[in-house]
Amino acid sequence: MLIQQLVNGLTLGAVYTLLALSYSLVMGILGILNLAIAELFMIGGFIGFTLISAGFPLPIAVLGGMLGAASIAIIVEKIGYQPLRDAPLVTPMLSTLGFSIILQNIATNIWGSDPLQLPIFGEQFEIGPIRIGEMQLLVLGATVVLVALTAYIVQKTPMGRALRAVAENRDVARILGVSADRLMMMAFILSGALAGVAGVLIALHYGAITPYLGVEIGLKAIAVMVIGGTTRIWGALVAGPLIGIAEVLTVAYGGSQIRDFVVYGFMILILLLRPQGLLGGARSDQGQRV
Repeated sequence: MLIQQLVNGLTLGAVYTLLALSYSLVMGILGILNLAIAELFMIGGFIGFTLISAGFPLPIAVLGGMLGAASIAIIVEKIGYQPLRDAPLVTPMLSTLGFSIILQNIATNIWGSDPLQLPIFGEQFEIGPIRIGEMQLLVLGATVVLVALTAYIVQKTPMGRALRAVAENRDVARILGVSADRLMMMAFILSGALAGVAGVLIALHYGAITPYLGVEIGLKAIAVMVIGGTTRIWGALVAGPLIGIAEVLTVAYGGSQIRDFVVYGFMILILLLRPQGLLGGARSDQGQRV
């Protein structure tokens, strides 16, 4: 049924949105693609999954996944980015790729390479012809709240204004007394926390997780970021549901073997026709505006 597929697509797109937002925050402030974010998503999911399995309530699982991923993001920033921030942009990006592989190996050694499974979390509701789960509602609601909260922090708070100043021109921001080092660390922490929350929600929604979960979803989130506009928060909110719905409808009516063709083909088309993404994004010296 079309309406049911649209609901499923919105849920998948919400996860892509949260993860794309994580990529956008670091890209917007620092101008680099943090390739470790997909594994922060996966680690957050495993932590939440483990806490739920141990009998902890959902809020503790979400908090645990968020704090765990944010803590690892601090390590990535300290070791993988900070010593290399004056190097060509590809150098710290490759460093985060190394962290991504290390984190995947750590997860494999701790939790094993086979999928871990739990019963589908939460109740299922029937609204007319639509069947929707408690976790789906939670994923959709959490995405709206977290995107709005992130946009408020970036656009309305003193910290957000300082972040945008660093994104605009890091050297000038330093001259004006802005602690660029602290804010760059904050960008990593925020992006890690968002990735951790997304990981917990998607792991509990599907009732399964593997150390390779971050690879596929992380690549789709990068496609969402590109399609929406590399560093535009609202771009992820538009492109995430668009890609989620396109993917689910493709699987339902065209077959799962062509879903990646549709998603990445659309991304290439956007790059050719509108390289700045659907909602644009002007470049600055070090990065791009958030």
